[in-house]
Amino acid sequence: MDAKVLLSGNEAIARASYEAGVLVACAYPGTPSTEILENITRYKEIDASWAPNEKVALEVGIGASFGGARAIVTMKHVGVNVAADPLFTLSYTGVRGGLVLVTADDPELHSSQNEQDNRNFAKFAKVPMFEPSDSQEALDYTKLAFAVSEQFDTPVFLRSTTRISHSKSVVNIAERPKEIPQPKLSRDPAKLVMLPGNARKRHVVVEQRIKDLEEWSCSQPFNRIEDGAGEVGVITSGVSYQYVKEILPEADVLKIGMVYPLPKQLIRDFAARNHQTLYVIEELDPFIEEQVRAMGIKVVGKEKLSLCGELTPGRLQQGLFGGSVPTEDTSAELPQRPPNMCPGCPHRGIFMELNRAKAYVTGDIGCYTLGFMPPLSAMDTCVCMGASIGNATGISKVLSAEEQRKVVAVIGDSTFLHTGINGLMDMVYNQSTATVIILDNRITAMTGRQENPASGYTLSEQPTYQVDLEQLCRAVGVKNIRIIDPYNISLTRKTIREEMARPEVSVIISSRPCVLVPRDNLERRSPLYVDHDKCTGCQACLRLGCPAITWDSDKKKSNIDKIICVGCKVCQQTCGFGAFQEYGDQS
Repeated sequence: MDAKVLLSGNEAIARASYEAGVLVACAYPGTPSTEILENITRYKEIDASWAPNEKVALEVGIGASFGGARAIVTMKHVGVNVAADPLFTLSYTGVRGGLVLVTADDPELHSSQNEQDNRNFAKFAKVPMFEPSDSQEALDYTKLAFAVSEQFDTPVFLRSTTRISHSKSVVNIAERPKEIPQPKLSRDPAKLVMLPGNARKRHVVVEQRIKDLEEWSCSQPFNRIEDGAGEVGVITSGVSYQYVKEILPEADVLKIGMVYPLPKQLIRDFAARNHQTLYVIEELDPFIEEQVRAMGIKVVGKEKLSLCGELTPGRLQQGLFGGSVPTEDTSAELPQRPPNMCPGCPHRGIFMELNRAKAYVTGDIGCYTLGFMPPLSAMDTCVCMGASIGNATGISKVLSAEEQRKVVAVIGDSTFLHTGINGLMDMVYNQSTATVIILDNRITAMTGRQENPASGYTLSEQPTYQVDLEQLCRAVGVKNIRIIDPYNISLTRKTIREEMARPEVSVIISSRPCVLVPRDNLERRSPLYVDHDKCTGCQACLRLGCPAITWDSDKKKSNIDKIICVGCKVCQQTCGFGAFQEYGDQS
């Protein structure tokens, strides 16, 4: 059954996995890659699962590949940093079943802590990389990547970017093959055991493989020349290709589908056309440009375009020609939505009390990173997944005993299991004095509420073993562990101050489910209202930063939007005048 459907890039990659006969898919969620695995769950023929981090996800995929099955592993760009250790050796071992690693890059930092260009990982790890320009290519290149993986005995990168991951275009879909090779054990330790003696031999294989791929790709249709008027030539790839076709419709275009290794002979042939100007148009780093310049070919590139942010048709127009940019549709006036924690978020009271305690807070990656924002303003550092605890240890090492007691690391439950547990082991082992608060909302909230080993459910929402965070902390040697309900503000305040004063490692587990997970919020709560006869207009409640609390500038009183209030009553506990009431109290 062949058909045309409208798919996003992420949906197309999921469909391609089905059509390619993939048996195992594994990932750690991260924007803009998350929807790939969520869509793969539609295909019951594929065993799909969330891993506690990207390194484990890749190791699961490697195991499936070594068993002879095709496997796909997906992650956002910074996730490849975590998976880099097994990746670089996987490049040496090669594969049995085809293995595709999707890196979803995030130019413009829509939801990321940096803007790294993961084409550099392909070159660094010596792993071939495809880069699609639309959803059809996302599907075609994913299927092709599995074939290339097996043909050349290598893992293969598929690089998407936010624009490709989330935009939709028409895609031709097909059926899954009826006969898929049966996985089985096959021993080949000389290939799969990377002791130095074996690895030295495999390094030679890797280098020859890149040369073979480079030569082979020069004659493949995914690298193609599109003839134009002949005066201007453009070398481009990925989503940049779409912008080139819009802004430079008359140009000769060399569209590169495999961005590593580059088809150098094809590039030389294209450059030999002696265009008046030869551009390299690409987002982020001058990845193609630098390699083309190293071949002795004169091109125009990043001196016209920024190294930062997404490329858009407007930015391309401005960079090449200046003047006006293509008009964008601004007809719809969208409401301003400053980033904020949700109404009823269990983290709000924690950050309010950390602010009051004047704690120096080393933060981590998650929706709780919004504790940095005013009015809570209770986060001082944030580097990467799992770094908060190590950061707290490091900064405590250089402070006086008095200042050490101000240091508090905060980390979510999913992030704690991702890589935070290692930091806690180090903290205990090296006798740090900092306090750790695990913000346990029983879900991976920021990426869209995905399950994790502490949630008690799998990707397919099947009940499973739920990691006991308290016992896990005790297992690595933490003696002082307190579990609190963050909706209880007086207990939260008392506990934070007591543990900050303790001259040794302590962990506070702030246990309250995310308000957006209905499964874990069975308790029915009514919204509150503000009794204006009791409200003094002191605005203390506004320091919570709760979106449900508004200020009536005419009456000089606070109000509550009962549509979004979830009745957590944290505001009620912060008001010294009893102005926050439950509707049932009116009578």
